[in-house]
Amino acid sequence: MNGSTNWPAVSAWCVVVAILSLSPLAAPAQQAQPTHPLDALTGAELHQVKAILQAEGKLGPAARFHTVDLDEPDKAAVIAWRPGASLPRRAVAVVSEAGTVHQAAVDLSAGRATAWQEVTGEPALLLGELIGATDIALADPRMVQALAKRGLSPAQVFCLPLTSGNFGREEQGRRLLKVPCYAKPKASNVWARPIEGLFATVDLRTGKAIDVTDTGVVPISTDPWGYEEAEVAARSALRPETSAASLSQPGGDNIASEDGRFVWDIWRFHLRADMRPGTVLSMVEARDGARWRSVAYQMHLSEIFVPYMDPDQSWYWRAFMDSGEYGFGSFLSPLRKGVDCPPYARFLNVTMPQDDGEPIRIANAICLFERSIGDPAWRHYELVGLAGQNPKPPAGRPASELVVRSAAAMGNYDYLVDYVFHQDGSIRIAVGATGVDATKGVASQSMKDATAAADTRHGTLIAPGLVAPFHSHYFNFRLDLDVDGTANDFMREHLVQQALPKGSPRRSLFAVTPEMPATEQAARSRIESGSPALYHFANHNVESALGHHPGYMLMPEGSTVHPMLAADDPPVRRNSYLHYQLSVTPYARDERFAGGRFAMMSDGSDSLGAWTARDRPIANRDIVAWYTLGFHHVTRMEDWPVMPIHWFGFTLMPHNFFATNPAMTIRDVK
Repeated sequence: MNGSTNWPAVSAWCVVVAILSLSPLAAPAQQAQPTHPLDALTGAELHQVKAILQAEGKLGPAARFHTVDLDEPDKAAVIAWRPGASLPRRAVAVVSEAGTVHQAAVDLSAGRATAWQEVTGEPALLLGELIGATDIALADPRMVQALAKRGLSPAQVFCLPLTSGNFGREEQGRRLLKVPCYAKPKASNVWARPIEGLFATVDLRTGKAIDVTDTGVVPISTDPWGYEEAEVAARSALRPETSAASLSQPGGDNIASEDGRFVWDIWRFHLRADMRPGTVLSMVEARDGARWRSVAYQMHLSEIFVPYMDPDQSWYWRAFMDSGEYGFGSFLSPLRKGVDCPPYARFLNVTMPQDDGEPIRIANAICLFERSIGDPAWRHYELVGLAGQNPKPPAGRPASELVVRSAAAMGNYDYLVDYVFHQDGSIRIAVGATGVDATKGVASQSMKDATAAADTRHGTLIAPGLVAPFHSHYFNFRLDLDVDGTANDFMREHLVQQALPKGSPRRSLFAVTPEMPATEQAARSRIESGSPALYHFANHNVESALGHHPGYMLMPEGSTVHPMLAADDPPVRRNSYLHYQLSVTPYARDERFAGGRFAMMSDGSDSLGAWTARDRPIANRDIVAWYTLGFHHVTRMEDWPVMPIHWFGFTLMPHNFFATNPAMTIRDVK
C-alpha cells in the first residue's frame, strides 16, 4: 500500500456492531500459557509482539496489523517434540503504516524481532478499512446525490464494503473496495432492502471514492423479512409445540486432554484457530492397539471462493476469496448452545488480534461434542446355521462420533466447518452453508410481470422485488497427510470395465488399474462420476503382516463441483486450481493457502495452480493434498429469508491401515 490513510483499530465484532447495530460478542483476552509448540498465540504473546516491535522502533502511532500468526516451528522439530521439552515461540505479523507493508518475524522466546521486511501484494483487509470505506462512500457528494434521487439520506442507509477482485482495469496501483448500500433494516434481516444499481469504488490508499456508479433507480423492497420468531409469527403461524428430540450425555463426555492434545476413543489431535483458516487440526493420530500411528500432520481450510453469475455492472466483480481477503478465523462467531451445538458440548474460546495488534477473545468459537444418532457402527444378523426356535439377536455395536465444529459469519453467509472423527478410523470433513442469500433489487413483483424474464436471467425471484443471483461455493482444504510417517505416495486406482474371454458365463466385470503419479502435473485429478477412481495416500516404506502398505483414501462423497467458468476468466485465473478438484504438492512450509500469500487483488501468480505448474516430484516424500469441494447454488424461494443449512463434505477413510475393522472393539450395549 502506498497511501497514508489511518484506519481505526477495531475487531471483527466492532465491525458487526457498527454496521448491524448488534451487541458486542467479544471480551478482552484472558492470559494463558502455551503447553504445545503448535498452540495459538496467547493474548499475552500478541501483546508481546506489539511491544517488541514498538521497542525496536518499527511501529508508529498509525501502525495496523493485518495478521499476526504463530510462526510454527519446523515440522521435524514438532514431530520430535516431547512433553517437557521447549521449542522457540515465534510469531509472524503483517503490518502497514505510512504507505508501506512489512512482514515482521518476532522471536518471543528471545524477546526480539528477527526480521522486518517490506513486502509487495495486498494483505488481508483491515477491519477498520471496512468502516472507513463506508464513511468515505457516504461522504462523497455523488453518493449523497444518488441517494437523494431515491428519497434517502446517508443517515438512512448502511453500506457493505466488498472486495472487487482483479480484472486488469482500474486496479493498478490502488487498493480498492466496492461499496454498495442498503436501506436501514426495519427488522432483524439487514439484507432485505438493497439499493440496487448504486455503489462507490473506494481507493483505500488515497481515502477517496474514485467513482460512484449509478445505473438507475430501482424500487427498494418494503418488506422487512425478519427472521426472529416473533417476526416469523407475524407473517405465518408457528408450528404447534412438540416434544423435543435431543442429544444428551448425562454421564459426562469421554474427551480427555493429554500433553496439549485432545484424546477421544482411538483418536488424538491438536487444535487451534488462526485468523485466515479458522480451525487448524494438527498431529492427528489413531491408536492401533497400544500404538499411536500418524494419519495427518495438519488439516485446515485453505480458501473459499464464491463467484456470482450476474454480468450486471453492480455484480460481475463479486467473486470473493473469503478466507484470503477477509479471514475465516477473524469472523468466527460464538456458537449457541442447543442450536449450533448440543447443550453438553465443550466450548472453547479463541484469541485473535485486533487491527492495533492487541488481543480480543471470541467466546465459544469452537465446540467439541460426542453424538450418537442411533446408527450402528456395524451389524450382522446370522441367518445361516441357526438351529432351534431361539435365534440370537443381531450382532452389532452402536456408533458414536466426535465433532469439532466452528462457524464463521462471512457477511450474509454463515459457514459451519466440521471435523468428524469416527470409531472405524475415518474422518469426515463437512461444510454447512446457511445464512441469507445476497439479494438484488428488481422491479418485478411476480413472475407474471413483463420485467420478470429479464430480471431473472441470472437469478431467481425469491420475494417481491428481490432476486437472488446464481453463484458457486468452492472450499479448498489443505491436507498434510502423513500416513505412518512423512514419506508417502499418491495413487489413483481407476475402475475400468474388463471384457471376459469367450466361453465365460459373464461378459464383463470391473477391474482396478493402479497408477502412481510421480510429479505434481500428473497428480492433478479431475473427479468425475463417468471416470470412477479411488484416491489413495499410502506409505510404501511400511508393510502390514499381509504385505499391504498402509494408506488413507479420499472419498469425495458427491461433493465435487466442476467449474462452469472459462480458464481465462479473471476470477478463475486467481483460483486456477478449480479445474482439478484434487492436487498434490511436495510439502513446503510457506505453501499453506491455495489463494497464495496475499489473496486480495491477486493475479494468481502465487497460488496452488502456479505451484503445481512447477511439476515437482512427489513420489515417496512428504506430500500435501489439496481438495476442493462445494456446490453451484441455483437459488430458490425456499432459501429465503434464511437458507436451510446445506451440508456437503468428504471422508478420509483408512485403506489397509488397520489389520481389521477397528470398530470391532467397541463395547456392546448393556
